[in-house]
Amino acid sequence: MANRIDQRPDPEELLRRVQAGERRERRGRLKVFLGYAPRVGKSFRMFDEGRRRKQRGQDVVIGSLQGKVTPDLEAIIANFEVIPPVRERHAGKVWDVINLAEIFRRHPSTCLIDGLAFDNPPGSRNPHRWQDVEELLERGIAVITAVNLQHIREKQDTVEQITGKRAMNSVPEEFLLEADEMEVVDAPTEALIGRAEDVSMPNPRQLAELREMALLLAADVVERQLQDYLDDHGVAVRWGAQERIVVCLTARSSARAMLESGHRNALRFHGALMAAYVEQSRLDVADQQRLDANLELARQLGAEVHCLRSDDFVEAILEFAREQRITQVFLGHTGRERRWWEARSSVDRLIDAAEDFDVRLFPHREG
Repeated sequence: MANRIDQRPDPEELLRRVQAGERRERRGRLKVFLGYAPRVGKSFRMFDEGRRRKQRGQDVVIGSLQGKVTPDLEAIIANFEVIPPVRERHAGKVWDVINLAEIFRRHPSTCLIDGLAFDNPPGSRNPHRWQDVEELLERGIAVITAVNLQHIREKQDTVEQITGKRAMNSVPEEFLLEADEMEVVDAPTEALIGRAEDVSMPNPRQLAELREMALLLAADVVERQLQDYLDDHGVAVRWGAQERIVVCLTARSSARAMLESGHRNALRFHGALMAAYVEQSRLDVADQQRLDANLELARQLGAEVHCLRSDDFVEAILEFAREQRITQVFLGHTGRERRWWEARSSVDRLIDAAEDFDVRLFPHREG
């Protein structure tokens, strides 16, 4: 990793920022109402948001309705123009597909899309409804939509571990992270638990875990928005909304304590765990074996392993921390006091430069 004194972006990076900014200007804004469990009221909140925008003078239409409309929704929906879906039959099943052509022709300022995780029949313009939403956004039409946590593709394994159930359809998390706004429909768990007649409703412990997952996902959206803003304005920051821990490994460090502590903290705070080492030439066989063992343990604990190339250990770690928005650096030290004639150690230099992250020191044997 080369040292960078001049932190100004190169021309390619500047072009990327300009193009990204232009795309956001052209693109419609996406708002997502996220439910952490079934029947928390996400569709009601979505249509009610559309009603408020219509009252403010915006041109709002409904592009899709999901299933049976409840009486409390009927009164709200009656205020909107509904773009009827295209009804298609495939393999004996009836599908309601968003009428993209009509919405493009009508070109409202905002379109309400229920059932974001629905799939389209084989042979459709897009295989999935979220891809239909992408097209609406690219045409400059704002979209308000709703989805449940159980339908987010990357969360489905965890949701299944919690509830024992898995949804058939899914939406990729990357699509949701591009949202301009995400609002968790944070219905009190007590109100959901009271629905004793609903055998599909998760129990109190499960609801608490699902709610926490939804809130963390919404925090990721906020972090992405903030980072985009800072990138566009050339502001360099080195922190994130969640804990991002890097364990610094060497051939001589006693890495197990650092890695296990980092692993526990990452799990506790739902953060990211990374392991980084600065490449060294001419390691002897014993040192290389110790380094390989440390890296293997890091992988077993789920850490992302990064090899840094630099002649200066401290500068390499500092640059990595900036790029990855690290919040904690775990570092081994011998605990031996420095003699007055000796140069300042790497540990001292790193602590002095640690303005936006914490440094945790772990004693290890002196090599």
